[in-house]
Amino acid sequence: MYLFFPKYLSATRGLKNLFLKIDEPQDSDYAETKITYVGFVDPYGVEGLLILRSDDGKEFHMRAFSGEVARHITNFIEGQRDAIPTIYNMIEEIAEVNESILVRIKVYESGNVLRANLYFTGKNELVMRNYRASDAIALASFYNVPILVRKSLLKEKMEA
Repeated sequence: MYLFFPKYLSATRGLKNLFLKIDEPQDSDYAETKITYVGFVDPYGVEGLLILRSDDGKEFHMRAFSGEVARHITNFIEGQRDAIPTIYNMIEEIAEVNESILVRIKVYESGNVLRANLYFTGKNELVMRNYRASDAIALASFYNVPILVRKSLLKEKMEA
């Protein structure tokens, strides 16, 4: 199934960029990662921190997101899915009504901020573009789906 995005039509983009096939092979600009650490930057738990690691050992250290989201990610990883935030519950209900499920997310940099695209499939295929990366990662940890990170964000593992 292909999705058509007419609002992205411009002189600089060819027609192939207007169509998106969800079940295409993984984009070579992205690497699948796993969450290896979730914590806080500060002692009060206001600012979250997480580490995503690819299969080749490269890492992406993400910070500057709310400590509340970090706590949700930790809870989801530990299997505590009974008390999800309203906004995540709303996305889950919308997906259920549309008979779709989240299948992966892609994290990328947009200017000075991290963003993510969320990929849903099922009765209809849908790509939700340009959402906060921290919320997308929380949803990916809730659904236990792949987290793809743009390779340019991954760095060699740092030893303390």
